[in-house]
Amino acid sequence: MRLAIIGAKGQVGWELSRRAPMFGHEVLAWDVDELDIRDAGAVDRMLADSGADAVINAAAYTAVDRAEQEPEQAFAVNRDGPAHLAAACARSNIPLLHISTDYIFDGTKSEAYTEDDPAAPLGVYGRSKWEGDEAVRRLLPRHLILRVSWVFGVEGENFVKTILRLAREREELRVVADQRGRPSYAGDIADVLVELAGRIEEIDARKLWGVYHYGGEPATTWYEFATAIVERARPTEDLKVRAVTAITTADYPTPAARPANSVLDCSRLGDCFSIYPASWRESLSAMLFALHGR
Repeated sequence: MRLAIIGAKGQVGWELSRRAPMFGHEVLAWDVDELDIRDAGAVDRMLADSGADAVINAAAYTAVDRAEQEPEQAFAVNRDGPAHLAAACARSNIPLLHISTDYIFDGTKSEAYTEDDPAAPLGVYGRSKWEGDEAVRRLLPRHLILRVSWVFGVEGENFVKTILRLAREREELRVVADQRGRPSYAGDIADVLVELAGRIEEIDARKLWGVYHYGGEPATTWYEFATAIVERARPTEDLKVRAVTAITTADYPTPAARPANSVLDCSRLGDCFSIYPASWRESLSAMLFALHGR
């Protein structure tokens, strides 16, 4: 297949660009300097001439706190951009695989969130992503929306890299322990998306278009995740940190509220496609190995 990857320099987009050819696919990799999804005309022209069999949108405005001060920019990328892509895909009869987020939920549910739970985003970032999802659903029947959580990867900025940097500089790290989620390796997310793209005929035949959840296994807290990062990095890193201390969300106020429970129920993906969550601990080790080799 010929896959058009949008947001090719981001965490997941970078992995998509390097992994899709391993599955035998041809890749058209575009980032904002080649295609600004805020520009509906540019999106239309690029996709109409691309010859793509499917589009994977990994582009997003992901600065959760900054979005509170820059709502126009967040909505332009996260709502209007997917709407432009979906409309252009509909005109060219191209399916769209779109990445969404756990932040569309408010985190008050005690169990894991299913695809059918109602959205109740707490901040601008979550609202902008939710409205982008709604636009994709409204404009393009042949869509897959993959909601993911706590993304970390080799490329771009993320929690793992932040913890590593702070662990080299400080003797104590204070990390929130009352927020739960599923750390998700960008490479694992890319593998899921590429496999789904390769099964479009099956998805058409079985009418499996819609929303799916994916996250690493098992669910954990930011504190437990940070502790694992330090433990696994210490043998190969010169770390100054001596202690990782658990704190509460109230101890670490941020401009944007975070959901206390970001755990996604990933069973639908397994039931429909036999695709199951990878171990985030194993994927963390793979990421640290890749970083060490850079």
